[in-house]
Amino acid sequence: MVIVFSGLYKNNLSDFKTWPQRSHAKKWLLFPQNIGKYLSIDETSLSDGELYTILTNKASKGKKGSIVAIIAGTKAETLIDVLQKIHVNLRKKVREITLDMAANMELIAKRTFPNATRVTDRFHVQKLATEALQEIRIKHRWEALDAENDAIELAKKTDTEYVPIVLSNGDTIKQLLARSRYVLYKKEKDWTENQKQRATLLFDLYPDIKQAYDLTMSLSHIFENTNDKLYGLTRLAKWHEKVRQAGFKSFNTVARSIQNHYKTIVN
Repeated sequence: MVIVFSGLYKNNLSDFKTWPQRSHAKKWLLFPQNIGKYLSIDETSLSDGELYTILTNKASKGKKGSIVAIIAGTKAETLIDVLQKIHVNLRKKVREITLDMAANMELIAKRTFPNATRVTDRFHVQKLATEALQEIRIKHRWEALDAENDAIELAKKTDTEYVPIVLSNGDTIKQLLARSRYVLYKKEKDWTENQKQRATLLFDLYPDIKQAYDLTMSLSHIFENTNDKLYGLTRLAKWHEKVRQAGFKSFNTVARSIQNHYKTIVN
């Protein structure tokens, strides 16, 4: 009954058959009336893992009238061709566009919105640092899994019982590393009592994770407490030096990415 009614609505009651965007709706949709001075552009996966690029008006805050464009794929030339269908006078009114550090997004913003200041979203920068931190945790977790497997195999060979080390909070080392994932996403002040205990054990056993966590939180602190470009550059330079001294390959990659996009980051 629901399927029959939806078909009836689509083909007879709605204006679907005369919808101007019907012919290309699977490839792209444009809503020029929703354009504003401050836009965001990003990619997302809507169904079956397929990527779409979405342009939104920040003033609408995710509510009605937010979407300016939704386009299948992420190829720069395709997106530019579609977005340039929006009248140039409307596109010239855009003053700022927020994006990630991908080269295709930079090119799209530059070619499509010539008067807009490009701003790298802090979320994408901090996400890189968080991923670098989690990479270190995961490395230790695989090592713990290998160590446990070795111990189990040795116990079998020597006909003894394998008894894992259990920490004061009831976790084994393998469990501690697995269960600390969400602890590392949060600020220390937001930890629960259980998370505080888990973090203390984790940092005592793995000082490099503590060092990487501090680097991640200090980068977040820069974004949250800096409104001046000059101060921002100075604080980022000091953060880069801490990264250099720490010697983490993954964080060095983050630092290089920030250096290569510092102009749009400080915007």
